[in-house]
Amino acid sequence: MIEQFVNFVIRPPRAEYNPDQYLWEPEFTLAGRKYRRIDLELTNGRDQTLKCSHYVPAVIPENTALPCVIYCHGNSGCRADANEAAVILLPSNITLFALDFAGSGLSGGEYVSLGWHEKQDLKCVVSFLRNNKDVSCIGLWGRSMGAVTSLLYGAEDPSIAGMVLDSAFSNLYDLMMELVDVYKIRVPKFTVKMAVQYMRRVIQRRAKFDIMDLDVVQFAPKTFIPALFGHASNDMFIQPHHTDRIHQAYVGDKNIIKFEGDHNSPRPQFYYDSVSIFFYNVLHPPQFPSVRSNKLEKYYNLGAFKVGTGTNESLLYEIINGLRSVGPDAGSSSAAAANFTNATKSVVELLTERVNQLSIKTENDLDYLLDENHNLTEMDNNNTAESHLEDKSHRQNEECCSYTSSNRESWGRCSSLGAASDGSSLGERPEIPNHKHKSMTLRALATPLRRIRRKPLAIPKERKNRSLWKRFKQERQEMGESLTQRFRLCLQGQAQHKRNKSS
Repeated sequence: MIEQFVNFVIRPPRAEYNPDQYLWEPEFTLAGRKYRRIDLELTNGRDQTLKCSHYVPAVIPENTALPCVIYCHGNSGCRADANEAAVILLPSNITLFALDFAGSGLSGGEYVSLGWHEKQDLKCVVSFLRNNKDVSCIGLWGRSMGAVTSLLYGAEDPSIAGMVLDSAFSNLYDLMMELVDVYKIRVPKFTVKMAVQYMRRVIQRRAKFDIMDLDVVQFAPKTFIPALFGHASNDMFIQPHHTDRIHQAYVGDKNIIKFEGDHNSPRPQFYYDSVSIFFYNVLHPPQFPSVRSNKLEKYYNLGAFKVGTGTNESLLYEIINGLRSVGPDAGSSSAAAANFTNATKSVVELLTERVNQLSIKTENDLDYLLDENHNLTEMDNNNTAESHLEDKSHRQNEECCSYTSSNRESWGRCSSLGAASDGSSLGERPEIPNHKHKSMTLRALATPLRRIRRKPLAIPKERKNRSLWKRFKQERQEMGESLTQRFRLCLQGQAQHKRNKSS
């Protein structure tokens, strides 16, 4: 019985995996851009080999250094858990470094220490990245044991730009006593305390660390790195009050997010949006030149306004979510999955995308409003226009990258962040057989059905096209001005927003 509890702490189930099967490909495409995975080995201070992977863009502009986030996995995890982080960070020009801590995954070592020795592994990785001229600043993203590791290391290295801490425990001894009640082990309290003291000596002898030293709360007042805390409200393994205690004692710039789920459940979309915006603010990744950004600067004319650390993030979410709800995929069950790659872009890019999806760019897009006699087609409630824009939006969404992470239940870590399958995107629509759908499409585009008995308009085609184009252009301009004004007011009114207010 005692031996099982000892192994529960220092020798949990170990992740055994094939990198070619569970990691991203050596060369892969994400959100329309090419990236590559660089595998390498490092040696920690105890002469143990650490298996690592560095995800970087395939092409980086000359003399450009990119920020990097180090993903720190849980006690039964491995670097494959960072697959979800790659989807979040890489499209924002933030590279990702993942490793197997000593005693985990494919790295050397026999035992884990729930953060005590892992902070030395993290120090080894940070030192390696500091010597890489292609890396600018460094951030940390830890989950469970990885969050504790990040906190312990952050107290020693204030040069870290920011940390995301998911489900950290505040004190290992308190956690062990709580788990006795959670798993309803019916033994007297004094017996449990004696057993824990015996386990303490066994762990010291085998894994070379003292469980009493893992009091994370005492390190919180020494850490000034900007931090985003996250915890599932139904987590019974590490209960939410652990994060509350750390957050209360933390003296750096901080924010905390609570969400539905348990310790191993997939994290919700809004949490990943928060992580994306947080790292964008603290790491300041460079923006590569793109056509979209040029259109944005010309259309919105935001001037000197920037999305920075003083921006109220909740207001940005409100604007983006409002634009998403207007989009043609708002009613789809896979709307969140289809927009997943967009969530990793900057806020201003999201605004441009949403307006462009609702805009008509060329006069050719107006042809569907005319029949074969070049007369205006009567529309009921603008259904024809909506269907045209919806088809256009669906063609764009089909080009987006969808990703479903591996199911790794065998070692107690179920990290799944991904888009739904293509079939689920039609979940709320009635099923139409393929031949009927094709027939309906042909009929919808056929000329005879567009002949409506009415008095033809004696207006030349060029004049009608000019009139329609002027009207749609005016509507698009009004929509852009409205969004620009709202965005300006939000940025001006919330310039003094304090990041230490809980979301």
